[in-house]
Amino acid sequence: MRVESRIDRSFVRGRAALVAGALGLLLAVGGCGAAGDASGDGAKAADGKSAPREGFADENGAAASAAEQQADGKAAGKKAAPKPGGTHVIRTATLSVEVKSVPKAVAAARGVAEGAGGLVASENTERLDDTYETSHLVLRVPQERFQEVLRELSGSGKLLSRASNAKDVTDQVVDVDSRISTQRASVARVRELMDKAEKINDVVALEGELSSRQSDLESLLAQQASLKDRTSLATITLDLTPPDAPGDDGEKEDDPGFLDALGGGWDAFVTMLRWIAVAFGAAFPFLLTAALAVVAWRVLRKRAAARRTAPAVAAPVAGKDGAPAS
Repeated sequence: MRVESRIDRSFVRGRAALVAGALGLLLAVGGCGAAGDASGDGAKAADGKSAPREGFADENGAAASAAEQQADGKAAGKKAAPKPGGTHVIRTATLSVEVKSVPKAVAAARGVAEGAGGLVASENTERLDDTYETSHLVLRVPQERFQEVLRELSGSGKLLSRASNAKDVTDQVVDVDSRISTQRASVARVRELMDKAEKINDVVALEGELSSRQSDLESLLAQQASLKDRTSLATITLDLTPPDAPGDDGEKEDDPGFLDALGGGWDAFVTMLRWIAVAFGAAFPFLLTAALAVVAWRVLRKRAAARRTAPAVAAPVAGKDGAPAS
């Protein structure tokens, strides 16, 4: 019995040693694999991220990838975020051109604007005399044809002056669009509150608020329409003038001579006489009134002097007649 028990104990001990050796070998192999995985995941360990638990590795990895892509998208958007709708620019130009025939140049300018898809906003023609006239035109043309129309108008005659201006209003357009969206949502909320209101006071207060917000919305819509019109159509102001009037010999008039000076002096003399006559006519009623007043004053003065001298003469005559006889 003792021999069998010893044999069983030695067999158990052998199995335990064998199992212990196998476990040691497995631990050694596992340690080498873990060291290799740790060296391969050094970047992740540097970022302070722990290894995901079993069953959640794919989910956490997808979430991390989505978060990184979103962060990269935000960074790229901050660096070069394209503005919605492109760039909005208001372009204006002013031209002054000297042409031989103003009516023909006006017709040509109208044809150029309409041919480019634009229009003539206003036209003002003024005649200087029986032969010469000037014209002032305001043209509206599409933005993409602005430079082309400007070149054609500049080459229609002798260019006297040219000025152009471009103003970027993209931020203003985006701001107005955003405010319109917000204001529309605000109006919709007030209307929903009005539908739910039951008290008269609440309805009256909401109506006043709705009217105020609707007025603000209409003002924003008007600004939006104005910006859209000015950014879609450029404005060109065109002044057309004829060349200087020629003289009798076909050249420009010379400096004034003796006859011109004589005529100018005669005109000045006649003008002076005319103004003197006008001044005399304006002062005549006052002078007449003053003369009548002086005449009346002299007549009254003579009468007063005659009355004073009459009693003085009568007193000595009465003294002589009433003296007692001696």
